[in-house]
Amino acid sequence: MRTALSIATLLLVWTRVTQAADIEGLLDGYRAAGASAFSAQRGAAIWSARHRIDGQERACSSCHTADPASPGKHVKTGKPIDPMAASVNPSRFTDAAKVAKWFRRNCKWTLGRECTPQEKGDLLTWLNTHQE
Repeated sequence: MRTALSIATLLLVWTRVTQAADIEGLLDGYRAAGASAFSAQRGAAIWSARHRIDGQERACSSCHTADPASPGKHVKTGKPIDPMAASVNPSRFTDAAKVAKWFRRNCKWTLGRECTPQEKGDLLTWLNTHQE
């Protein structure tokens, strides 16, 4: 029993360390693309900001909910969406290609344009520090 608990603890720590390294790598890429210091506060503001696109009001929270630690639901298809907060979904930001695809698709839908490296870094910083 003690060994199983130790292994589980080790896996949890390893997942958090690996996730932090993956997120830091993404943030480094946004810095290299011209972003400055990232702000979780700005990320939270981006998440909740409402935009009028094609006659519809949209926000990140439209599909992902106001609390990124909670599961969401796609507004058009009703498809369930796993929580975005890294504290609840440690594998969320471990694949750079998936993160790039997520930002490209969702920024265009929500903002009507791609997010800037600064916006991506701010959002990712907030999603990485948001707690359950």
